[in-house]
Amino acid sequence: MDLTAVRTVVAVADAGQFQDAATTLSITQQAVSKRIAALEKDLGVRLFTRTARGARLTIDGQAFLPHARELIRAAERAAASVRPGSRALRVDVIGRRLCPAGLLRDFHRAYPDTELDVVTLFDADAAIAAVRSGTIDASFRAVTLPARQLPDGVEAAWVFDEPIQLLTGPAHPFATARTVTPAQLAGHRIWMPGIVAGTEWAAYYEDLATEFGLTIEVTGPDFGTEPLLDTIADSASLATFVGADTRLVWPADQDLRRVPVHHPTPVYPHSLIRRTDNPHPALTTLRTYLGSTRPADRAEGVWTPRWAR
Repeated sequence: MDLTAVRTVVAVADAGQFQDAATTLSITQQAVSKRIAALEKDLGVRLFTRTARGARLTIDGQAFLPHARELIRAAERAAASVRPGSRALRVDVIGRRLCPAGLLRDFHRAYPDTELDVVTLFDADAAIAAVRSGTIDASFRAVTLPARQLPDGVEAAWVFDEPIQLLTGPAHPFATARTVTPAQLAGHRIWMPGIVAGTEWAAYYEDLATEFGLTIEVTGPDFGTEPLLDTIADSASLATFVGADTRLVWPADQDLRRVPVHHPTPVYPHSLIRRTDNPHPALTTLRTYLGSTRPADRAEGVWTPRWAR
């Protein structure tokens, strides 16, 4: 149904005159008449009768009018739902306990009036596809693709390097160490059952293991964070890697230890992926905020995969 004609019906019904409706709509009286006539032809009924006092709704016009008003309200709601700034900014984070979720929480504390819709997609490929299609506004990810291989109109900008830490139980040889080096970890078993082949985090840890001769095991089913922590807590030989900003809570009797890794410090590179033509004002605010909190250059003494440099 032609919404322009529907709006014209409502304008004539409210004004009571074709000429007054034309003035309200900033069109000619002839244009008003043509719109009404075309809609009456489509509906197969007459909506108005002309009298000496103006235009009066017929009985069919009276039946149609409340629905016409609702159509206009529905059209206005539909437009408002996608008008830049009127809907929540939809952002993907890899996990709600991981660093990107923390970055987004900090942003929301700084801008509490910004509405956010936080989602968790599986991997960078899914995130890039969702950004490209407009399903989400942005995503925090490690991007293994060179910029030239990203889809047209999609951009990835580095925003944060998260140091990697060793997580051990109290009986592990490094449990009391203040720091460890990647070289010291060679020959020790690092268990990470959550690594999935083909993902960006699999690419990161594969490169880390290759660079420093580490043994990262992915054997066994991934039952989630709590069973992993239980196993690490009870083991004198197994450890795992976690991001320094990963939020983990465990029972006090597990006595797990976070040990910083230095010389060099492996860091996980987080980037913000977005469409360059996305007009959402909150996305601009987010990018400005991240730019203000990010160091100008990557810190010295860190290691990242070659694809992140």
